[in-house]
Amino acid sequence: MSDRTVLHVKGRVLAGPEDVRDELWAVDGRITYERPPGEALTVSGWALPGLVDAHCHVGLDQHGPVSDEVSEKQALTDRDAGTLLVRDAGSPSDTRWIDAREDLPKIIRAGRHIARTRRYIRNYAHEIDPGDLVAYVAREARRGDGWVKLVGDWIDRDAGDLAACWPRGEVEAAIAEAHRLGARVTAHCFAEDSLRDLVEAGIDCIEHATGLTDDTVPLFAERGVAIVPTLVNIATFPHMADGGEAKFPDWAAHMRRLYERRYDTVRSAYDAGVPVFVGTDAGGSLAHGLVAAEVAELVKAGIPALDALSATAWGARAWLGRPALEEGAPADLVIYDQDPRADVRVLAAPSRIVLNGRIVG
Repeated sequence: MSDRTVLHVKGRVLAGPEDVRDELWAVDGRITYERPPGEALTVSGWALPGLVDAHCHVGLDQHGPVSDEVSEKQALTDRDAGTLLVRDAGSPSDTRWIDAREDLPKIIRAGRHIARTRRYIRNYAHEIDPGDLVAYVAREARRGDGWVKLVGDWIDRDAGDLAACWPRGEVEAAIAEAHRLGARVTAHCFAEDSLRDLVEAGIDCIEHATGLTDDTVPLFAERGVAIVPTLVNIATFPHMADGGEAKFPDWAAHMRRLYERRYDTVRSAYDAGVPVFVGTDAGGSLAHGLVAAEVAELVKAGIPALDALSATAWGARAWLGRPALEEGAPADLVIYDQDPRADVRVLAAPSRIVLNGRIVG
């Protein structure tokens, strides 16, 4: 036994969507459902696995990489909102030092974004030509934690609108190389045009996915390609369109159309059986700590509350290969005063944050 305090959580432990238990203990930072000997610190409430933000950028702001001090503040903000597992969907900063901090969220990294030359936000990505795509995907697959992040589409300034970034052949070869190296591939995609090629090339996930249509939703469902809609980010599309309308009116009109049908797009994907997960896109122009707002947005789009919770809890953790509240799992959990299944807005007010068996918030 270490010098850690044994923690006793009682009330309702939501170990799974249909698995509700009365209590658990955290001993040496791990979950057990068997009462340990001796005294324990008892806390009460509704316990969920530590929430997942499956599209977050620790170490990044709207201008590019940030200092370790700023990265720490970002991670703490996410933690205090209940996010205890982050899939970092692209960052130019080295945040490996966070792994040694037991008081900060666990991070699954996708390495640095890989974008077409002059086709993405400055200072964010490796900006390369298509002929170099396979090599850079291999590089980031080795540097990341089992994920690689592509920029699948962005504004083409000559065309004045969103356009796909990569030829089909290069994408197929790059995704095959990532899979050979044991990494999954995801891509930033706003528009319609890039989706079919990416999915047929074997991609594992699409970020944002605002360009899904009746033609491509069945393809996603058939191939099991997940989406992370980042609806709190899509809410910024009208503002983005206003800022670019004078120079790129076609792009601005396109962004507004994608925004206007965002809820229908997500609901259509969910209804077809496309896996949907919670992500906020925090760390670019968006603040951290928005995971509860994103869950509420999924419910507003028509996803049932229990499935929206799963998209940030049990289901998201299973998708990322991380445990929830199983026997022996790391004791990473969030406690609430009310049942979040009855009203997902409860997620915005955690009463206790527990990381590695210790109360940190």
